Amino acid sequence: MRGAWTTTRVRDAEDRLLRRVPSARLMRRAAYGVAVEAAVMLRAHTGGTSGRRVVLLVGAGNNGGDALWAGAFLRRRGVDVTALLLAPGRAHPEGLAALRRTGGRVVEVGDHDEVTAVAPRLAAADLAVDGIVGISASGPLRPVAAEVVSRLSCPVLAVDLPSGVDPDTGAVPGPAVRATATVTFGARKPLHLLGPGSEHVGELRVVDIGLGPELGEPDLRALDRHDVGLGWPVPGPADDKYTQGVVGVAAGSSVFPGAAVLATGAAVAATSGMVRYAGPAADAVRSTWPEVVVTGSVEDAGRVQAWAAGPGIGVGETGRRVLEQVLAAGLPTCLDADAITLLARHEELWDLHDPDTTWVLTPHEGEFTRLVGEVGTDRVDAVRRAARRFRCVVLLKGNTTVVADPDGHVLVNRSTSSWVSTAGSGDVLTGMIGALLASGAEPALAAAWAASAHELAGELAARGAPIGASALVPSVSEAIRVLRRSAGLLP
Repeated sequence: MRGAWTTTRVRDAEDRLLRRVPSARLMRRAAYGVAVEAAVMLRAHTGGTSGRRVVLLVGAGNNGGDALWAGAFLRRRGVDVTALLLAPGRAHPEGLAALRRTGGRVVEVGDHDEVTAVAPRLAAADLAVDGIVGISASGPLRPVAAEVVSRLSCPVLAVDLPSGVDPDTGAVPGPAVRATATVTFGARKPLHLLGPGSEHVGELRVVDIGLGPELGEPDLRALDRHDVGLGWPVPGPADDKYTQGVVGVAAGSSVFPGAAVLATGAAVAATSGMVRYAGPAADAVRSTWPEVVVTGSVEDAGRVQAWAAGPGIGVGETGRRVLEQVLAAGLPTCLDADAITLLARHEELWDLHDPDTTWVLTPHEGEFTRLVGEVGTDRVDAVRRAARRFRCVVLLKGNTTVVADPDGHVLVNRSTSSWVSTAGSGDVLTGMIGALLASGAEPALAAAWAASAHELAGELAARGAPIGASALVPSVSEAIRVLRRSAGLLP
């Protein structure tokens, strides 16, 4: 599990560390980590370090200082280093002096003409080190910096963060560095886990500078496949179909029977318990999933431990009655699609929420907007506020899925592909979450585990070509198998 801390938390931790460790020592420690990674990248891309050409893109502040000190270390390995000062007069003085002592070149680049003058050096570089801005910066690259970056054709190593990416939200409001690799110090920042900024990070290296004891609990976490595989419920020697959890599915209609088939099939594949379907798409579900206990209404469904409800039930009076019956049961419930629209339209439905029973809401951005308001650029803050307001777990879908619980804990899952961006994919996710809730999984973890397995199932089903949602369901079991193998639970 990977944690990330907001820039405010990181700066506070650094301030506490600086009471014990001189700032110059801390910067050299960080810069040495940058230099080591730069040397690794040079060897990988050019076969060596001595005589290779590195350009440092240096702004004002400590990240620029780190880049300059890293340049001084690289000079001692025989690297040809040129620092391009993008904020002339505001470069870190000690770092600048260190680079000059080792024979590094320094060139001021403050306008378009000076960019043109250094263009041949940029074109000939074997590696660029991005030290343009630090974690206190916001907004896109300024025009001169953007022009310099646009002229690069070599790999880029970012210091702490790719310049132009918002460190706390991962937003990319304009021109930004797209790094080959990023070296960060002591702790990941939110941008390292959140898209679209995380797509600019490249390979991430975290350099230990002694910050760990000062950090405390992270502001958000990302689950690795290892974590998901360890947690996913599988039957034990004493289990039967009831002890593993019975999930009820209230989805679909005569108009949208596919939603019922997809959500129910996903619930079947996600765990080894029992699935009961209740709704007007009973014939379609029965013919596709004969192992499911099928009834025509929620009242006749029988005993369940959790519900998955909403996809395809409609937003009219019929759908509202179905949702009322599900919510009145007072059980852990995953609510998606039409259920979210109904909650947005009919505030009185919230009166059925037992504070001791967790609902998991799984909106896409449009549904979130109807329910709460615009997401904005800070997806984590938006989801955290919604979870607190509704006293629910909220999963906001997207390339980076964000899950928050009412206590403010956040889990994120950044997708490595977009194969699940297809109609009906959300119905599959709903069934998976519902099954995990019925198994007794903690609701926020159930949502995050399902998001991870859902994405992996899409990759396995697609095999490099577009798929429909119906192709996802058969791949859910294989995805769980891969996750458990990642955790060392399978050979």
